[in-house]
Amino acid sequence: MLSARPPLSKSETSPGLQFHICISTDEKNGRMKRTQETRFRSRRQTAQPIRAVISSGDQSVGVPTTFSASGESRTSMSDINIKAVITIRKKMKEKLNDKIEESWESFLNGIGQGIMIQLVSKEVDTVTKVGAKSAETAVRGWFSTSPNHHYIIEYAANLTVASTFGQPGSIIITNLHPKEFYLMEIVLHGFTEGPVFFPANSWIHSRNDNPYGRVIFCNQSYLPSQTPSGLKELRAAELVRLRGNGRGERKKFDRIYDYACYNDLGNPDKDEDLARPVLGGEERPYPRRCRTGRPPCSSDPFSESRIEKPHPVYVPRDETFEETKQATFSAGALKALLHNLVPSLVAALSSSDNPFQCFTEIDQLYKDGVALKLEESKSIFSNMLLPAMMKKVENASESMLKFETPAIISRDRFAWLRDNEFARQTLAGVNPVNIERLQDFPIRSKLDPAVFGSPESALTKKCIEQELNGMSVEEAIQKGRLYILDYHDLLLPFIKKMNALKGTKAYASRTIFFLSQNSDTLRPIAIELSLSPTPSSPESKHLYTHGHDATSYWTWKLAKAHVCSNDAGVHQLVNHWLRTHACMEPYIIATHRQLSCMHPIYKLLHPHMRYTMEINSLARQSLINGGGVIESCFSPGKYSLEVSSAAYKSNWRFDMEALPADLIRRGMAVEDPSKPGGVRLLIEDYPYAADGLLIWEAIKDWVEFYVNRFYEEPNSVASDYELQAWWDEIKNKGHPDKRNESWWPKLKTKDDLSGILTIMIWTASGQHAAINFGQYPFGGYVPNRPALMRKLITQEGEPDYAKFLLNPQQTFLSSIPTQLQATKVMAVQDTLSTHSPDEEYLGDLHHTHARWIDDQEIQKAFKRFSSRLEEIEEIINERNRNARLKNRSGAGVPPYELLLPSSGPGVTGRGIPNSISI
Repeated sequence: MLSARPPLSKSETSPGLQFHICISTDEKNGRMKRTQETRFRSRRQTAQPIRAVISSGDQSVGVPTTFSASGESRTSMSDINIKAVITIRKKMKEKLNDKIEESWESFLNGIGQGIMIQLVSKEVDTVTKVGAKSAETAVRGWFSTSPNHHYIIEYAANLTVASTFGQPGSIIITNLHPKEFYLMEIVLHGFTEGPVFFPANSWIHSRNDNPYGRVIFCNQSYLPSQTPSGLKELRAAELVRLRGNGRGERKKFDRIYDYACYNDLGNPDKDEDLARPVLGGEERPYPRRCRTGRPPCSSDPFSESRIEKPHPVYVPRDETFEETKQATFSAGALKALLHNLVPSLVAALSSSDNPFQCFTEIDQLYKDGVALKLEESKSIFSNMLLPAMMKKVENASESMLKFETPAIISRDRFAWLRDNEFARQTLAGVNPVNIERLQDFPIRSKLDPAVFGSPESALTKKCIEQELNGMSVEEAIQKGRLYILDYHDLLLPFIKKMNALKGTKAYASRTIFFLSQNSDTLRPIAIELSLSPTPSSPESKHLYTHGHDATSYWTWKLAKAHVCSNDAGVHQLVNHWLRTHACMEPYIIATHRQLSCMHPIYKLLHPHMRYTMEINSLARQSLINGGGVIESCFSPGKYSLEVSSAAYKSNWRFDMEALPADLIRRGMAVEDPSKPGGVRLLIEDYPYAADGLLIWEAIKDWVEFYVNRFYEEPNSVASDYELQAWWDEIKNKGHPDKRNESWWPKLKTKDDLSGILTIMIWTASGQHAAINFGQYPFGGYVPNRPALMRKLITQEGEPDYAKFLLNPQQTFLSSIPTQLQATKVMAVQDTLSTHSPDEEYLGDLHHTHARWIDDQEIQKAFKRFSSRLEEIEEIINERNRNARLKNRSGAGVPPYELLLPSSGPGVTGRGIPNSISI
């Protein structure tokens, strides 16, 4: 329990008094101790702590007391004496200058020259015709910190309001300091109804930057039509400020949410080879990002000038990582990784960037590590907190970056070689969202045949039926036994350009799988690899089957590696970046611009929006930018985001981001109201879908209860003008290139709203978890999931064919990423797969958000939601112990845990955070 002393009286804070503040270091616990003159200390020790007043239920406030100008007390039965407790979070890690500044700010707060607050009533003042306001009052007093959280301090203020003031609905807080501070909450005591809570968890900027003062609303939710009269003007004004005027470059302290195209990925002013096309518009449609307002490049007026590392890209101030997050893996380590470790790897390996010579060299990454020069690495390792999967080992002259053994080979180091594991990962791997049931045959491309050649696939009836044990293709399709992983139409338009890049060779791929009738396991039976047609080679389609001879065995292995490379690229650029990170950002921007923080839907969505804009800005700066890690390590190279745009244009639909709808679209399920999510899986042992539907159903039920609680009238959704503006803006400003599509859900009923919100929360939580936190467990072993391929498969009669026959292993190793490419991807995937120690998981409520809403029924419903997720965790654990489910159990098979709701810190391969925070 935090404690706070009452404010000093006027006599104690007289300007004529001389204060002596001594700061000393407590050697026992490292905390800063503030000591003052004995007379001041003894006066405070006789006062009753504010928390004692709180625990008495506010009944001990007694007769209201006010002070005259001379400091003498007087009472008035027509006034109410209010005590406000203001909770502020200091820096957790302070330098000496910070400590001095903190002490000075504390002193200013103590004498009433640091923070001012003013109460605003829910009732309208009959004179001003706006919400009645108290007098502006200074926050005063020095108080002890929490014994458990030394960086949390409390201050207090005494206010007096008339008995006719009514209930307070908001507080205007003004920061007189020259710099910002972090406000956690304000609690008012003295009203007969009990304490009134004003959760903030927000940065309060200096009056120099925010002359209007900051409005903090109480934790009671109101639909726009229910807004108390005294708060209507403040509610509308706050939204106007958050929208900004669409002009000028945004400053660090701004809290302005606006839209822009992705026109800041390239840097043509630095190098013309780093120029990148604008994403967003008719030619290259894309979701919108947060506007920063930076000036255009001098060499390209359509591209925004870049802010290069280590300077941060603007996001609204409250979207940045809090210090607790900055100090953990998913924030601090990511920045250090991108800004320090990756350049160090490049410096250490680029001069001798060789392919792996044998599989033992890959194993040595986990046993011995990568050697970095000790002088270069000292600052890196001292300034970053490495995830659990990366370990530092030092000797006299060098520092070794040692990787943990990935889960995929931790139980069976040869698992990646097997066909059944290759197939299993399409259902239970890091990218289990592209497998489809084959429903039409023959397989035909939808691309223009005049440009891309014959639409007919090389996967003929004859080649497929050779693997069907006497079953015809028609019969296998009818019985739901054939499945396909099809990246042909998405990638073929880029293949020629990709293969012109240095060190990259790729195909557009299709892979056919056959479903075992008894075990629900898939077996790959044929792979088609296609190149762009040329005048000399109009049909560049190669067909591969696993075969039974040595040569076929190795060409089949190379064909699977090319499929895995395509799968890795589509996973990272489309399913991970586009469908979760990029598509969530417009929802977040619109929520802040159109829904007041008093709106119940804002309160519901808020935990699922935290940190996403910050992690996206980091990605634009160092991951998906021109020349960034993604371009240098994944096969689409400089065309990576164009591939992502093509997928958005052809395949993305908001309504199909619902898990049940997506499963039906891919032919993996059929409607069945009796099953979770209202669908029945055609492959029962489909771990991602089976577990995901449990999570989806839990989210859906929680959201439906929440929506029904606040929207009681039949037309209340349609008449909510904030909500309608929110949905309209998501379509027309957040996804404007798709605004005219007929598939956008309507927003007229409670069911419409529940469906929309469930998609958003699922996307931010379960969907992102399923395709993010398995990146290192599956991709940390490069042969299992190469991010790119450097050679095409040599054909009989070609110059390298003889070398392939003599040493097929060397051909394979020289085709997958080099040592530098592999370690860069491993380091990034390791960090992106890491949970921070302060992660906020689905169904959990962080202690700083405990008073997010005052509705008791909603709080009870949230507890039921949390309990249900605990039950789901037990169900998933039981499934992983079921020997009948071969896709999640068996010799050497890692259990499917990516949708287990909870997790500890580190790379665990499990856990569903509330939001996309890494």
